[in-house]
Amino acid sequence: MVDTKQYVKTAEEKMSDAIAHLDEQLAHIRAGKANVKILDGIKVSYYGSMVPLSNVASVTTPDAKTILITPWEKPLIKEIEKAIMNSEVGITPENNGETIRLGIPPLTEERRRTLAKQSKQEAENAKISIRNARRDAIDALKKSVKEGVPEDVEKDTEAEVQKIHDRFIKRVDELYAAKEKEIMTV
Repeated sequence: MVDTKQYVKTAEEKMSDAIAHLDEQLAHIRAGKANVKILDGIKVSYYGSMVPLSNVASVTTPDAKTILITPWEKPLIKEIEKAIMNSEVGITPENNGETIRLGIPPLTEERRRTLAKQSKQEAENAKISIRNARRDAIDALKKSVKEGVPEDVEKDTEAEVQKIHDRFIKRVDELYAAKEKEIMTV
């Protein structure tokens, strides 16, 4: 006989992964406050290979409007500066010879709306992933009936998957609402 709990567990893992991915994507959206995660995608040329910025420098936020980058090797300062300029971060670095400062400019109303839309799209993508995980689990459960699982067990498990789905959708809405509030707060 097929173990229906395995379908529930698989669906819950997929939904959990969708939430983790959403959390990661929302962290990369700049909301007017200094956040070192906006630099995660930047790669720096280091002895002939491209490495993440965090592997060649310490990245800190001394205050809410500044990101401070301190390279571990002085010659890297030009490479880091060039990598930031070529990235999609949209902030001009200030180099004082020892460290690089990124002043986070205040967001315009138009930019805030654009970022809120981007956040909404990320939340929608997460919801789609969660719904797909639910659909896959329910499809697998329906097939398991043909393999000998009683229909009442299948229906109960389906209801359980739906409850898990609802909990994760609610979590997506909470994450999106928090990010939207963060973006729209001046």
